[in-house]
Amino acid sequence: MTTQAQADVGVVGLAVMGSNLARNFARHGHAVALYNRTRARTEELVAAHGEEGTFVPTASMEDLVASLERPRRVILMVKAGPATDDTIEQLVPLLEPGDIVVDGGNSHFEDTRRREAALREHGLHFVGTGISGGEEGALLGPSIMPGGSVESYEALGPLLQDIAAKVDGEPCCTHLGPDGAGHFVKMVHNGIEYADMQFIAEAYDLLRSAGLEPARIADVFREWNTGDLDSFLIETTAEVLAHVDPSSGRPLVDVIADQAEQKGTGRWTVQSALELGVPVNVIAEAVFARSTSGHADLRAAAAGLPGPTRSSVVEEDPTQEGRRLVDDVRDALWAAKVVAYAQGLDQIRSAGDAYGWDVDISAVARIWRGGCIIRARLLERIRAAYAARDLTSLLVDPDIADELGKAQDGWRRVVARATTQGVPVPGFAAALGYYDTVRSERLPASLVQGLRDFFGAHTYRRVDRDGVFHTQWSLDRSEIEV
Repeated sequence: MTTQAQADVGVVGLAVMGSNLARNFARHGHAVALYNRTRARTEELVAAHGEEGTFVPTASMEDLVASLERPRRVILMVKAGPATDDTIEQLVPLLEPGDIVVDGGNSHFEDTRRREAALREHGLHFVGTGISGGEEGALLGPSIMPGGSVESYEALGPLLQDIAAKVDGEPCCTHLGPDGAGHFVKMVHNGIEYADMQFIAEAYDLLRSAGLEPARIADVFREWNTGDLDSFLIETTAEVLAHVDPSSGRPLVDVIADQAEQKGTGRWTVQSALELGVPVNVIAEAVFARSTSGHADLRAAAAGLPGPTRSSVVEEDPTQEGRRLVDDVRDALWAAKVVAYAQGLDQIRSAGDAYGWDVDISAVARIWRGGCIIRARLLERIRAAYAARDLTSLLVDPDIADELGKAQDGWRRVVARATTQGVPVPGFAAALGYYDTVRSERLPASLVQGLRDFFGAHTYRRVDRDGVFHTQWSLDRSEIEV
């Protein structure tokens, strides 16, 4: 039985993510205490990877706590929800004031706020930490998004920075703010990820409907990945599209069922945005697109609805018209990605104001440049833009606005072509709709408010003088100030 402190950090929960994170710590010279409810998993990890560093296997939560140097740093890599609460309930009585409990799962930020407040009553630090990069990132260097107290980060930060991805020598990890800030930022990261994948799928669908086969589209994505669209998801898309199913000889993308699943973080992002009053319509459309794909009965019933005849304009040897379509889709994809980032970062800023977090948006973009799923060349431009100016929106950064101006004609042609060809592009269209909405000098919301005043006496404001007014529609239609 372990009784003497000998480990720098403890990891509880040794499924793939937890195991790889523990190995990452060990590879960076940190002694890692291990605990898993099933002892066999602990033994398997040590047997398979014990040579990578110093592991301290433990048989109980008590042994784990006893093995850790003060302040104790315990990272929970268990399933979000009740399992996390159960683990915390077992752990807290064993800890002492000043110890740090880290939740590295995909917990809802409101749960993190609740847990942080509860542990604070015991003199403990609770750090909700977003970790992005999948199982490979957990092992080789993820993007890490910790919240919690400043004091906890002083003790925990150096360890997390050691194992995080590095870009230009900078770790993709920083303290984001108190209580739920870290998990909130990770939630929005995932919402942007939903939108990014939806845009990519729409780009693929447009090119496929125009005559290109998956292998050729893979080449297009590889070309795009050498320029401004350079990103992990664009690179991965080329790999998936180029892969041939060995059992059927067909492109794998043609044998995968067209029903996209989800685990909930995109939905949480949209729910939070509604509560904050922040428009994130492109993320919402991505979430709803996944939902629609899974409604098999609805799609089967609607399959016979009339639509336009599609035409092919792109061949293996693209014509000038076909080449322009490829370029237009590229412009639409880049512009829509910018809108998704703008909306997500606006939501983070608004949450910071609402919850007292004061999140540094430039720092968020900086730690997303490496390790995480949405890592992209574009993020360095976003980091620099927010570092240079206090932007109301990414869209109004002069350099970004100039590029959007250059891309908008192709973006509009893509949405128009998709509409006339009957190719669904809810993401591209929503992004363009948002862009046109925020840049409009005057919106038809004046009519909406007039209608609200007519049927519900909800009042309105005027553009020519201060005050709140109501028209007496059911009487003489005179205006009164209320």
